[in-house]
Amino acid sequence: MSKFYVVATPIGNMGDITIRAIEILKNVDIILCEDTRQTKKILDKYGIKKETMSYHTHSKLSKIDKILKLLQEGKNLALVSDAGTPTISDPGAMLVSKIKEHFNSAKVVLAEAVQIIPIPGPSAVIAALSASGLPTHEFTFLGFLPHKKGRETLFKEIAEAKRTFVFYESPHRILKTLESLIKFCPIKKVCIARELTKIYEEFKTGSPAEILEYFNKNLDKQRGEFTVIVSY
Repeated sequence: MSKFYVVATPIGNMGDITIRAIEILKNVDIILCEDTRQTKKILDKYGIKKETMSYHTHSKLSKIDKILKLLQEGKNLALVSDAGTPTISDPGAMLVSKIKEHFNSAKVVLAEAVQIIPIPGPSAVIAALSASGLPTHEFTFLGFLPHKKGRETLFKEIAEAKRTFVFYESPHRILKTLESLIKFCPIKKVCIARELTKIYEEFKTGSPAEILEYFNKNLDKQRGEFTVIVSY
């Protein structure tokens, strides 16, 4: 039986990789990477010399067929993203779905079955929630918000809901997002987690207006990767 490992990797600090993840990456036949150059940094740091293959948003269907063929041949594969847990707001989700669909079909004999195994570890969503100080017993993860269609509807949903929402935002859109939060839910609490696990990691909590004022006064803080948490 082939094994397909979904391996979480660091979201910033290289020391956050788990011992189990290192062992898996050392022992699989091929590592599937969102960006092979990014993954090489981790492999080099931990002395892992293993064949890599790219798999990302723009990969063609023929790449999925090749991966399915490797699994049918008995190869053990590991899937990693550039950072964090694969398949969570990540193109790997479609690949895992295709593998399950293929190997659960009646056309595939039992001997060709594949076991999909998660190797848990870093996740920006969970890391941000854990240190936010906002309610975490119930939350909705939105991934990256749409740029146009459906964006206003989401902000209205956030405004009316009695639960926590978490989503990712880019430095180019963080101010616009805060302006939308001021418009639709001005009394909500917001926590911005910036550059998680990296040198300039920062948590900033307040009303949408307070957070926007902070970023407008501190232009250097508008850089990096943002996880936004909105709660009641």
